Amino acid sequence: QTYNVDRQVPDSAGTATAYLCGVKTNYKTIGVSAAARYQQCNTTFGNEVISVLERARKAGKAVGIVTTTRVQHASPSGTYAHVVDRDWYADASMPAEAQSQGCKDIAWQLIHNVDINVILGGGRIYMTPAGTPDPEYPNSTLLNGMREDGNNLINMWLEARQGARYVWNRTEMLAAAADPNVNYLMGLFEPMDMEYDLVRDPTLDPSLAEMTEAAITILKRNPNGFYLFVEDKIDHGHHEGAAQKALTDAVAFDRAIERAGNVTDEAETLTVVTADHSHVFSFGGYTLRGSSIFGLAPSTAADGKNYTSILYGNGPGYVAGNRTDVDEATVSE
Repeated sequence: QTYNVDRQVPDSAGTATAYLCGVKTNYKTIGVSAAARYQQCNTTFGNEVISVLERARKAGKAVGIVTTTRVQHASPSGTYAHVVDRDWYADASMPAEAQSQGCKDIAWQLIHNVDINVILGGGRIYMTPAGTPDPEYPNSTLLNGMREDGNNLINMWLEARQGARYVWNRTEMLAAAADPNVNYLMGLFEPMDMEYDLVRDPTLDPSLAEMTEAAITILKRNPNGFYLFVEDKIDHGHHEGAAQKALTDAVAFDRAIERAGNVTDEAETLTVVTADHSHVFSFGGYTLRGSSIFGLAPSTAADGKNYTSILYGNGPGYVAGNRTDVDEATVSE
């Protein structure tokens, strides 16, 4: 069970702590016990809990994280961070009081807490000094680096490790994975979260399956074995009420699991597939067999307007008052 100790419905920070560290905790806190309090920095110290990834690294195994969210997001950061606010992505995201009390942002912890061999996902913006142009979107000042401490965490990570490489696109990632001299790989493919599989640019952004295979290729170079955390942003699609994006990403996740099985030995590999929490997501409307699950229910609602066969209990689709009608032409928008 992965519930938060203080909420009826958990969030991904507390659930990540539960299934990665074996300890239930408070809403929006990561890698700490329930003795730590949300946004109270001074309750962090002495209440840190250890993840399975860190235990694997201490046992001499190679370790990695792969995600289509930002690598500092709640789920992946459950493998390495100890923080009382999941939104403290960079120092610029933190209150001055927390910084003065000695708390570190999640991006800083990513490169300092655990010696992680492979880091693949999004999150460039949190790793570089304020004003640093993004390599993919150099003309968008909103996507420049945001660190206020002046540190380039990417360079710091590279300088501290032999055989380390940083990449920001698919071509560079595939080349790095194929290089036998690469023992550490950081790939950050978007300023924040990566794109959904439904809309990603396959020439620039690798698929989750490709990232998974690249990670395993490098991690397998350690004769003591490896631990790899892999996540897809299915959850984000549901939060947005975007069922097609969410479920297409679920298919991408399935393909990544298949790819991992193809490049590992089943007799020597334990693969665990799980969700950390469910969503307010349901099917209704008595749609006919063979109908697209992304289409409309065959009958109208009580207000005489159409509705989709997939429904969300909350999210941005809610409208106070009269709602806009939907038809076959607009249902996929």
